[in-house]
Amino acid sequence: MKFNFIALLAAAGVATFAFSPAHAYDQNGQSAQTKPGSLIGASAGMPPPGIYMFNQIFTFQGNLVGPIVDTPAVNGRKVGVQAAVDVQGFIFVPGWTFLGATYDALIVQPFEMASFGHPFDVQVAGVFNTYFVPIELSWTKIGGTGFAIKTGFGFYAPTGTSQGPTGQGNVASPYWVYQPELAFSYLGGGWNLTAYLYYEISTANRFTNYTNGDIFHADFTATYTIGKWTFGPVGYFVGQVTDDKCPIGICTAFNPLGTLGNAQRFQKWAAGGLIEYNFGPASASVWVTQEWSKASNSAAVVDTSFIPGGMTVFATLSYALWNPPAPPAAPMIHK
Repeated sequence: MKFNFIALLAAAGVATFAFSPAHAYDQNGQSAQTKPGSLIGASAGMPPPGIYMFNQIFTFQGNLVGPIVDTPAVNGRKVGVQAAVDVQGFIFVPGWTFLGATYDALIVQPFEMASFGHPFDVQVAGVFNTYFVPIELSWTKIGGTGFAIKTGFGFYAPTGTSQGPTGQGNVASPYWVYQPELAFSYLGGGWNLTAYLYYEISTANRFTNYTNGDIFHADFTATYTIGKWTFGPVGYFVGQVTDDKCPIGICTAFNPLGTLGNAQRFQKWAAGGLIEYNFGPASASVWVTQEWSKASNSAAVVDTSFIPGGMTVFATLSYALWNPPAPPAAPMIHK
């Protein structure tokens, strides 16, 4: 069967990153659970019925960015941040329809290594929380055009490597994160023009009762396919849009400053490019982006906010594990 990589990327765009400066302190703080840009290359389309797998790897190389970074608190020098992540994911497309939309589901398991330079000198490695998407619905060729819309709901379960008194001494987070999504695409004439929007809502840390603010993502793809090659510009935005919560009691025992010690707002913008090659039974893509980042806490007298900012190199290999056999051809009738 000829492999349609663009169609598969409609569902196979998920990866997790979830490294946060919070891990360097073994404390609470904002942390995007999904790697910004994870849905670059994806669309609102849908692959044909079957079971699919994707392997994603990426590296992040950057520095901490924020008001405190250029102060004597960190010796006035750049604090390096690095990460390497491997993701294994499965997509299930049973061929069901609902309200005119095609249904699919995903399960994704990431593994992560991350490090923070001097003065933190922290290295962590382990299994990150499993990501489940029990439902996605895709409406394609709307009105006979190339426009498509997709919506879905996913969640991170606290299944990963969690250590320390706050549960944030390693790569995983000791709380649930719910992630609704919405995508708009134009997929006609070889184009994939997509805005993929998703929103993270965290529950309270079960050890400290600290709750991260909501985080909004927007990933953008503008690629064109010629033969087996696909290429074009890509980018993303991610930002914290509500304040953290730290009620008096257990939370303030772990965080004497409440939410004043962590960023209450952060923004990242990134731009770059994607290239993909369709091998037939499998397809591979690579995208690269450079970030511009900032973090702040307007309520703090001395703002100690910071967030990682830097370059990402992200690769995906996607392929079908199983597709239902084609129905037998109707027998010829002779008179």
